[in-house]
Amino acid sequence: MAILATLTSACSTLRYVAHVAHGQAQLVSGREPIAKVIADPATDTKLAARLRLTQEARRFASTHLHLPDNRSYTSYVDLKRPYVVWNVFAAPRYSVDPILHCFPIAGCVPYRGWFDEALAKAEAAKLEARGDDAYVGGVTAYSTLGWFADPITSTMLRWDDDELIGTLFHELAHQQLYVKDDTAFNESFASFVQDEGLREWRDARGESAHEQRDRAAGDDFARLVLDLRERLRLLYASRIDVAAMETAKQDEIAEFRKRYAEWRDTRWPNDHRYDTFVANPINNAALLPFGLYDGWMPAFAALFVQSGNDWIAFYARAGELARLGKTAREEGLRALAATVAR
Repeated sequence: MAILATLTSACSTLRYVAHVAHGQAQLVSGREPIAKVIADPATDTKLAARLRLTQEARRFASTHLHLPDNRSYTSYVDLKRPYVVWNVFAAPRYSVDPILHCFPIAGCVPYRGWFDEALAKAEAAKLEARGDDAYVGGVTAYSTLGWFADPITSTMLRWDDDELIGTLFHELAHQQLYVKDDTAFNESFASFVQDEGLREWRDARGESAHEQRDRAAGDDFARLVLDLRERLRLLYASRIDVAAMETAKQDEIAEFRKRYAEWRDTRWPNDHRYDTFVANPINNAALLPFGLYDGWMPAFAALFVQSGNDWIAFYARAGELARLGKTAREEGLRALAATVAR
């Protein structure tokens, strides 16, 4: 039985690798140089204007933020779908720790990405059938870490200019620095570059900073979710019997929904962007993406200040952290974050 399980797992992995290779090949084959798309008289004027903006931001990323100067984000592909990939997160039914997936280049990450929504949902259904919690989330952009010349995709154009430009900076930051097996470090680093880069982009263009309300609401909501995750962590550590555990789990989720409604109606009465997430089924896997993208951002903000707000010096200091073992790296990040809290 053990041999059969191993062979089945190997076949499943090979099928997944083939799927990813096919999806990436479609992206590569569908690319067109942005200059060519803009020059085409048949191109919609709004699309051309937004693509011009991406190229201005792309030059700014290289010349001002000192991010990699390569062919990434100088081509465009219309995917004719809402997301470039769908990530499947999974966790045991009574744990908030992710089930990791390990790959030769990216290392271990808490999700698997699928270029087809139906396949992603099928994967989630298999995970749930074996007793795990699963969650499927759409992603508008991703980085191949410089292995391919990543294109601007139509999915990246769904949002406003700030989101588009920030995403471009974020994905290029992954090409600048990436640590295997440390998603929290990688995403927080890229998110800091995104936020600070966007601020400097606005300043350079003489644009006033946008209202910070959206970010504040997002941070508040993330804290609510992380509070639920911590409550569940403590519950699962209690080792009560399974029936009582399941009841308590659902009670905690129900109480979270009540706290959310009170928070929204009190703090953000006209903001309903999180209603769908809260109304949909919530499980351990659905909580996993929260905290991944910004947990160490205060530490990187402190590191940037200590680097004299100089990008080259900042990348060098961040690279020093990246070369440490994970325990030492997290100690360094905690020490940096503590300087902000003082």
